[in-house]
Amino acid sequence: MPRRVSIGLITILGVCVIWYAMTTGLGIIPSGRFPSPAETWSAFIHVSGRGYGGGDLTMHVYNSLRLVVLGFLFAIVTGVPLGLLMGWSRTAEALINPIFLIIRPIPPLAWIPLAILWLGLGDAAKMMVIWFSAFVPSVINTYAGVRNIDRPVIEAAYMLGVPKTRFVGEVLIPGASPMIFTGLRLSLQASWTTLVAAELVGAFYGIGRVLNVAQQDLYPGMILVGMIAVAILGWGTTRLLGVAETYALRWNTAALAAKG
Repeated sequence: MPRRVSIGLITILGVCVIWYAMTTGLGIIPSGRFPSPAETWSAFIHVSGRGYGGGDLTMHVYNSLRLVVLGFLFAIVTGVPLGLLMGWSRTAEALINPIFLIIRPIPPLAWIPLAILWLGLGDAAKMMVIWFSAFVPSVINTYAGVRNIDRPVIEAAYMLGVPKTRFVGEVLIPGASPMIFTGLRLSLQASWTTLVAAELVGAFYGIGRVLNVAQQDLYPGMILVGMIAVAILGWGTTRLLGVAETYALRWNTAALAAKG
């Protein structure tokens, strides 16, 4: 087992021991304030079996994961090309950047009332809020990635008369890839944070729905189960994105080396 993994497992085990000691062993933290491991496990069995908040854990996880993935993918499809365009074209930057600078400071959660007004209480409104939270980091980091490409590389491509489609695919995207993936990681984290808040309003399924109902029921164990579920899902999707990043950057490096 790699040393890094071993240290991580030891850290998690240590936190669990402290958690047990503070809640069950010594009773320093009352169960009404923070649940014990046994209470959290009982809540997990409850939501996994009989269900809670309108559905079982599988239904809640599936709904939340689906919304995050769809909103995140839509942000990639719109944000990355816009960042490439703004970074590549001074004219496009002059036209688009003033509008982007106006909407950029608006917190994603501030869009919830408008999203509900426009799209109702369904999944579309939540996807819109998730899209906005992921859209901004993807644009900013893609733009920065293009601007950080060495000018001699771009000038050489212009001198060689590289067609625009090849220029984008072989110069802009490979050169900006590290920053693009940095933006995507930030976008994914923002998507999970925003999802839980969006699902607190008008959701029939989802982790946010579980947290909202558990808060109303004063059910600390279920609240912690929801928080742990978000943490695991966020960690898992970030790991998958990391695998995609490793493959993409390795492929770009190999392709550039072959051409050189």
